[in-house]
Amino acid sequence: MQVATDSGMALQAKLFRGFSDASRLTILNMLRQGERSVSQIVEETGLSQPNASQHLACLKDCGLVVSRQEGRSVFYTLADERMEDIFLAAEDILARIGQRMYSCTRYKND
Repeated sequence: MQVATDSGMALQAKLFRGFSDASRLTILNMLRQGERSVSQIVEETGLSQPNASQHLACLKDCGLVVSRQEGRSVFYTLADERMEDIFLAAEDILARIGQRMYSCTRYKND
């Protein structure tokens, strides 16, 4: 097994940081179903428009989503379809160890 480099670990940490916020995770999860406009994301998540836009900007800056403009609307999609594999793996892991994760006191819910 190859020893991970500091820069490689930092990059992985950035990837998982994109998934670490409940609002960003909600947006990413929603985009698993396909492209959404900002207004659809606001409506479906209950986030305020400024808050949703801030999270979308973060996700876009970090390369997790891509956008396209159509008239005055901006539409977002997942940047890489393989992110679906991350979600499926997380769901499988949580099905196995979810109770222990739920009981964890080191990570607080927001």
